[in-house]
Amino acid sequence: MNIKNTLIAFPACLLILLIVNLVYVSTTKRPQLNQLVIGSIGDASFLNPVLAQDTASSDINSFVFNGLLKYNKDLILTGDLARAWAVENGPKPRITFWLRRDVRWHDGYPFTSRDVCFTYETIIDEKTNTVRKSDFELVERVEAPDPYTVRVTYKEPFSPALETWTIGIIPEHLLKGKDINTAHFNHSPVGTGPFRFVSWVSDEKIVLEANDDYFEGRPGLDRIIYRIIPETSLNEMELLTGGVDYTGVFPHQYTRIQRNRNLKVYKQPSLGYTYIGYNLKNPLFSDKRVRKALTCAINRDAIVRYVLYGLGHVATGPFPNHLWYADKSISPLPYDPARAKVLLKEAGWSDTDGDGILDKDGRPFRFELITNSGNDTRRDIGVLVQRYLRQVGIDVTLQLYEWSVFLKNFINPRHFDACILGWSLSVDPDAYSIWHSSQIKDGFNFVGYKNSEVDRLLVLGRKTFAIEKRKEIYHEIHRLIHEDQPYTFLFVPDSTPALSIRFKRMITDSSGKQLLVPIEMTKAGLMVDIIHWLVPKAKGPVISQI
Repeated sequence: MNIKNTLIAFPACLLILLIVNLVYVSTTKRPQLNQLVIGSIGDASFLNPVLAQDTASSDINSFVFNGLLKYNKDLILTGDLARAWAVENGPKPRITFWLRRDVRWHDGYPFTSRDVCFTYETIIDEKTNTVRKSDFELVERVEAPDPYTVRVTYKEPFSPALETWTIGIIPEHLLKGKDINTAHFNHSPVGTGPFRFVSWVSDEKIVLEANDDYFEGRPGLDRIIYRIIPETSLNEMELLTGGVDYTGVFPHQYTRIQRNRNLKVYKQPSLGYTYIGYNLKNPLFSDKRVRKALTCAINRDAIVRYVLYGLGHVATGPFPNHLWYADKSISPLPYDPARAKVLLKEAGWSDTDGDGILDKDGRPFRFELITNSGNDTRRDIGVLVQRYLRQVGIDVTLQLYEWSVFLKNFINPRHFDACILGWSLSVDPDAYSIWHSSQIKDGFNFVGYKNSEVDRLLVLGRKTFAIEKRKEIYHEIHRLIHEDQPYTFLFVPDSTPALSIRFKRMITDSSGKQLLVPIEMTKAGLMVDIIHWLVPKAKGPVISQI
């Protein structure tokens, strides 16, 4: 697979470079469009924050919808649809939210507390296909004493409570009485956010336009176009020729794109990690010694060096080391093929028929590793993993699937042997939906991990508020999951988005004067203040267009 793709890709790269030069030379003068074109390798699935679970959907939803709260550029919770809130502690804590009175849905209908109650009721409805239920299972009731007040009472203390209310609120007047899972709304949403939905052509583009009535003021940009470009080489070509203004940069592109004077490439450690997840219902992976052997057989340092080009570091477990709740004393399992062979032998695996593949009770150690197409990094990881595991007697078949097919046919129904995926984590350490055994059926625990002590600690972490005590709890969770190795924790990548330098951010100085300044990376990422972005009027050749 690796050789075949390399041979096919090489002349294609030459053609792309030729096209880039031709397009650039033929550029003519025309007015710059005050719009942001985002390049994505995958399409969205649901433009509904209650149902969405993939990055593309979440990206679009963040422009169209608002939560009661949001994180600011310093990763501090601040008001969004809620103008203020108060927390009453006790055996049954209560949060009171006071809502803004100047918010309307994109169809002009007023936003009220009933929409908040409806969103909660939709999430907890057993018929709703959402992974968000665990965030609200400790809620006893949500009340709306008046149109602009929401009162949430919890069954017991729940430390991530405030963060859960960053979820986008959905409109009761459009969805009440509808099947939320199949509603037309999911592909033609109406929100309260800074941009309103215009159109969606599947596997091609999603178009949004500025909300003139946005409660924080009209966005600086007129339009956002989210283009789906599954091939990374084509995405790069579009970025270099101005067909795309913003996209995530893959490691092999980083240095090349950095040299382009019309683009700025940003870099900071991400809030997530990439992993190989093993379906623990498969007998191949039921023994912890086997899972440790798989990790020891894979040279993760080499993957970081040669696949990531050094843009990241090896992961030690479920929490990246730069986050406050990670146990920094834990070291990654070393690359040690000899140790891997010993562990496999201890688990009863040996090559009894001399064909080079380990077997046990007549079953060869052979499995399928799946990931999404269009992601060169994951594809290359898969090819290397095939080679590393073959060296210890394990036969791996690598399969790539289009993103929506990958989720719908394999991950969601738990129909896979092993998968390469990544998690984007939160500022709060709560990982209940990923690791608690109650989340195996409908949550994010699709590998089927179950450890009673981890379950207990995850519940305890949700009840604990003191930072140091929470840190102790999540350190222990980190240690236990590291010991169990339900994943091979591959690496924590650097986040490396690229943006055209023609975009600026409008700020107001202390004297009230408006200034245009460069867009800078923040702790919360690049787009946290996108409503202040715009394209200043400029002279000369323009490249960006659709």
